[in-house]
Amino acid sequence: MTDITAAMVKELRESTGAGMLDCKKALVETSGNMDEAVDWLRKKGLASAAKKASRIAAEGLVSVYVEGNKGAVVEVNSETDFVAKNEIFQEYVADAAIVALKNAGEVCDMKTFNCPKCGKTFEERLTDMIAKIGENMTLRRAAMIEVNEGIVAPYIHSACGQRLGKIGVLVALESNADKDKLADLGKHVAMHVAASAPLFLNVANVDPAAVEHEKSIFAEQAKASGKPENIIEKMVEGRVRKYYEEVVLEEQAFIMDPDKKVKDIIAEAAKELGTEIKLAGFVRFKLGEGLQKKEEDFAAEVASQLGK
Repeated sequence: MTDITAAMVKELRESTGAGMLDCKKALVETSGNMDEAVDWLRKKGLASAAKKASRIAAEGLVSVYVEGNKGAVVEVNSETDFVAKNEIFQEYVADAAIVALKNAGEVCDMKTFNCPKCGKTFEERLTDMIAKIGENMTLRRAAMIEVNEGIVAPYIHSACGQRLGKIGVLVALESNADKDKLADLGKHVAMHVAASAPLFLNVANVDPAAVEHEKSIFAEQAKASGKPENIIEKMVEGRVRKYYEEVVLEEQAFIMDPDKKVKDIIAEAAKELGTEIKLAGFVRFKLGEGLQKKEEDFAAEVASQLGK
């Protein structure tokens, strides 16, 4: 039996663009013959699917899944919104959230998870879907949060199916309070997170470097006003508080009652239920955030093909 080396797998992957697991399998099936391995991948539709990987996938769906005291959220991208409406794609994304929960939100572990539906790894299932539908798709990211006691509340914004949409949020509440009442509170906080997009849970979680950066900007702005140094310090302190109110979940004005902060809503609920409630964490995935869609330039594409 021919030894399949990492260098061989790397070479095949670079020449075809297929996944590492698929390349290794192709080399095993062809006893290490590189040309036959390429043909093997092409016959399986894997090489042609991999060629689509150069296309930017910024559409797709986000999904959430909650079981017991933990929840997971995933984002799977496609090239077009049309594919996001495909039932096969939607089923994959919904399943991805379940798989994320089983694998603690680790994408690499998710890819090697053996899917009982088809007897293939989750990455192989994605590759098959790419070949069948004809668009590049990526299992971009996943996250999981849990609590020792309490609930994880899910929320999907712009829903297009069960547990599927454009924004997915999870909010973790630690408490021994009635779970139904906690779930109701958690849903409202999750809706707030979807709308307000906080960056940090509380003031203690804010990156000190980010605060110092903001302070330096505020100080320069205040100095330009020509105010005395002691007034400038107070102006900077006020701007920092404003910064916290913009980016910190607990400090944000609650969207359903802007006269109160989110932390006030939590405190009121704790008082009403007669027990402590801790806002333990949150996750917010917005479809395509951080991805730059490729601008199509048909004239430039034609010119490049003609060597102009």
